[in-house]
Amino acid sequence: MSSFTGFVEAFWPLATAVVGFALSVVATGHAILYKRDSRAAVAWVGLIWLAPFVGTLLYVLLGINRVRRRVSGQRGHERALVRDVGPSECLPSDLALELPSEMRHLSDMAQVARSLTRLQLLRGNSVEPLFDGDQAYPAMIEAIDRAQRSISMCVYIFDNDAAGQRFLDALVRAVRRGVEVCVLVDAVGARYSMPPITSRLADCGVRTALFMSGLLTWRTPYLNLRNHRKILVIDGRIGFAGGMNVRACHVLGDNPAHPTRDTHFRLLGPIVRQLQAVFVEDWHFTTGELLAGDQWFPRPELGSGGVHARVVPDGPDQDLDRMSMAFQGALAVARRSVRIVTPYFLPDRALISALNTCALRGVVVDIVLPRENNLKMVAWASMAQMWQVLEWGCRVWMTEGPFDHSKLMVVDGGFSLIGSSNWDPRSLRLNFELGIECYSTELGTRLNDEIERRMGGAHRLTLAEVNGRSLPVKLRDGIVRLAAPYL
Repeated sequence: MSSFTGFVEAFWPLATAVVGFALSVVATGHAILYKRDSRAAVAWVGLIWLAPFVGTLLYVLLGINRVRRRVSGQRGHERALVRDVGPSECLPSDLALELPSEMRHLSDMAQVARSLTRLQLLRGNSVEPLFDGDQAYPAMIEAIDRAQRSISMCVYIFDNDAAGQRFLDALVRAVRRGVEVCVLVDAVGARYSMPPITSRLADCGVRTALFMSGLLTWRTPYLNLRNHRKILVIDGRIGFAGGMNVRACHVLGDNPAHPTRDTHFRLLGPIVRQLQAVFVEDWHFTTGELLAGDQWFPRPELGSGGVHARVVPDGPDQDLDRMSMAFQGALAVARRSVRIVTPYFLPDRALISALNTCALRGVVVDIVLPRENNLKMVAWASMAQMWQVLEWGCRVWMTEGPFDHSKLMVVDGGFSLIGSSNWDPRSLRLNFELGIECYSTELGTRLNDEIERRMGGAHRLTLAEVNGRSLPVKLRDGIVRLAAPYL
């Protein structure tokens, strides 16, 4: 026994070193082959070798930022569903003729998005802004209560609070009427309130699934990749999308402890079919169940609305960088004005260059951010790089509370990009997001008016203020910025 123990004691350090070396070599090779950003590759390789085992484990958990989920012909099925749009399709050349003459240059953006998504731009849609939970939640619950055939709902955070209870009650009523209901909640977002409401939904008969749940499953390498989309589709005809989760803090009229503004949208017309297709894809990936049939995808009809629209799916799979490139495309076609509202502003070098180039061309670029952020570290990291956009003429506005969680972009008053994406690396590189491009002077004017109202009560940040921060604050902000991809 003593000889065996001595053998183990002598062999164990060598075995550990060999295993650690092998794992480091494999992880290093993966980082070199698959990391698009050379700086990120160098950082990960350094961590892998400087912290054996721990560095490799962190790389597996946080550094592998791609999901391969196109299986069983699923992508082809989804594309077939959204290709059957009847007379609604609008080519970029058609859009140039249908837009007012002063807006025709925006058709170049339609070509960009067509190439990015391979989805059709659809005419005949209605897109109505709904501000805060005070407007959005009653409209969504009313639509749920009128559902006759199907309800599909995808959300990042579904809190177990007063707002969540209202949605739970409405979904249960729908199930009892015989409506097919599917609710998909991100596994991390579901735990923002404890106990999670998802178990109550399931107990009440609502088909509920958690996106990428569990730490000891085959999905473990992707635990850092979250589903940040917000989609609600009723009977395949009425859609809701935007930036709003299900949380009591969004209902400002109830005077919540931590009030949070947000903007959501009600959509009617052919665009709802594309929303549904994105949900079906996420549901199939999570559960293995493929939703099909008229209850989910009724025969497409040409709507009566005046908005040309298209969904822009984005995520760490084949849709990687779609929203980032859409932002850059919109900045490239702008001629007069760009207005951006986002709660988290940590653009990468490419987006910073696009913003500055846009401003240097004489376009008025307004970036509207909350003065008090709900994520302090994000605000610090954002301030560390704010000089990079201020020095070339972009204007930054800091709004007073409540904290504004809205995500809006309006270009030249005729193009709007709405949805769930923030201007930060987590949103643009790690999360599954949903954008919707809209061509409409009426919608653009309405959103511009709302943004102007917020700018009217905001403080304009200056380069002198940013440069005037104390050295300790600058160091704090700069150190936090190094962790920007994971904030």
